[in-house]
Amino acid sequence: MQRLIAFNRWLGWLTLGLLAAALWLVFDAPMDYQQGNSVRILYIHVPSAKMALFVYLALTVFSVWFLWKKSETADILTEAAAPVGAAFAMVTLASGSLWGKPMWGTWWAWDARLTSMLVLLILYVGIIALRNGIDDPIKGARATAVLCILGAVDLPIIHFSVVWWRTLHQPPSFSKASASPAISGPLLPPLIWMSIAFTFLGAYLIILKTREIRARRTLDTIEAERTFTHA
Repeated sequence: MQRLIAFNRWLGWLTLGLLAAALWLVFDAPMDYQQGNSVRILYIHVPSAKMALFVYLALTVFSVWFLWKKSETADILTEAAAPVGAAFAMVTLASGSLWGKPMWGTWWAWDARLTSMLVLLILYVGIIALRNGIDDPIKGARATAVLCILGAVDLPIIHFSVVWWRTLHQPPSFSKASASPAISGPLLPPLIWMSIAFTFLGAYLIILKTREIRARRTLDTIEAERTFTHA
C-alpha cells in the first residue's frame, strides 16, 4: 500500500507537469483559419471524449473479470473508474456545446455522435446509481458488472457514428483513416500532448479513488467485526 501511495504521488506530480505543458501549447498554438480561437476548445473536447470511451472499455474488462473470477479488485476498480469516466463524459458534452454554439449556431443538436455520447454519460450515471442503490455488495457488484457489459454496445456506435450516418459532427481529429482530419499541422502537437496528459490524469484519479474505496471497505469490515464482537 505504501508503494502505491508513493507511486500515485509521483504520478500526480507528473500529471500536473504534463497538464501545464499541454495548456501552454494550447494557448501558444495558432488560430485555425476556419474555427478561429474556438479550435482551442477541441484540445479539451477530443482528449476527454477519448478518455470517456477508454474508461468505459476498462469498465467492461473489469466487469468481465469480476463475473469470471469473482475478484474484489475488479469490483473496486469498476467502482473507482465509473465516476472518473462520468467526469470525462460530462467534460466532453460541455466542451462540445461550447464549441458548437459559435460553429453550429446552437448549444445542442440531436446529432448521432452527440446523442450516443449522452447515452454513455447516462450509462455512467446509471452504473454509479445502481452500485450505490443495492445494499448487498455482492448483488450490487454483479448487477453493475452486467450493466457495464450490456452498455458496451454504445462504444462502437460512438466511434463509427460519423461513418454510419450523416452527421453534423466533424471527422476524426487525428486519424490515418480520415482524409481530412479536423486538426492537423501546427495545431496537432497541443492535441497530442493534452491527450497524453488526460491519460495520466485518468490513471491518477482512478488509483486515488481505488485507495479511497479500499480504505473505506477496510474500515467497514473493522466496524462490522467490532459490532459483532460487542453483540
